[in-house]
Amino acid sequence: MPDRLDITWIALIGLALATVVVPPFVPRPLLGNALLLAFAALKGRRIVLDFLDLRSAPALWRGLVSAWIVIVLLLAWLGSAVVTLI
Repeated sequence: MPDRLDITWIALIGLALATVVVPPFVPRPLLGNALLLAFAALKGRRIVLDFLDLRSAPALWRGLVSAWIVIVLLLAWLGSAVVTLI
């Protein structure tokens, strides 16, 4: 039976492959960027929870780190939206 790190490793590989395979099938750049950043958010959350062992940390720390990931990716998406729309 695979443990949590093995499952996370497989999920990270799958998300990395999706990052390469999916963009050519997305017709709109903003949607494609949002999708890629969503994959990055999922990868970041898995890494933080399982490899940095925040899964067993207090909920406040998990929430703060998750909020940080979301804020950084939201700013990245807004930057790409500005570039695309200009």
